[in-house]
Amino acid sequence: MANYAALFEDEDDIFGGSPKSKFMDVVFNANNDIVRQELEAFIEKVAVMELLLEEHVGEDIMKAIESYKVQNQDLCDTKAKSIFVELMGSVLSQSE
Repeated sequence: MANYAALFEDEDDIFGGSPKSKFMDVVFNANNDIVRQELEAFIEKVAVMELLLEEHVGEDIMKAIESYKVQNQDLCDTKAKSIFVELMGSVLSQSE
């Protein structure tokens, strides 16, 4: 039964949606300039993290990422939700 928990995530969430679905709502309805600014900052952050990872792991970072993801799926899912909430908060705080 636990395998189906993700299907009902939106219904169980106190805010009426998953972090991903709420993030999408915010991104599509917020000020376009603010969203662009936040996405650009996020991409720059990802670029730096990829370069750092490349220095420590080598050129085949996609293999390292996939391996880590397989071994730490729950942790990765939790972190992804946290990032959706963080980005949504950044957009909303500038949209007031």
